[in-house]
Amino acid sequence: MKALTLIFVILIALLQYPLWLGKGSWLRVWDLKSQIAKQEEKNNRDKIRNDALDAEVRDLKSGKAAIEERARSELGMVKQDEVFYQVLQVEESASKP
Repeated sequence: MKALTLIFVILIALLQYPLWLGKGSWLRVWDLKSQIAKQEEKNNRDKIRNDALDAEVRDLKSGKAAIEERARSELGMVKQDEVFYQVLQVEESASKP
């Protein structure tokens, strides 16, 4: 009777091995699901970024306002007959003795 019990325990262990540790095991499925979730999150972030870039490209192609704004902010350009004033702020800690 002990031998039969031992054979059944070994048989059950051999049947459980592929389920837990084999090629298509639960651990592998869990790992793949977590990888899929991470990739979907990255894809969503990239889609938002791409949508913003697409909107910016359309804006630059369609009008002068976006080009002018970019020229002013990034290149420091001014229009003709326009006066540019730059205001410098003095830090309070530097002015005290």
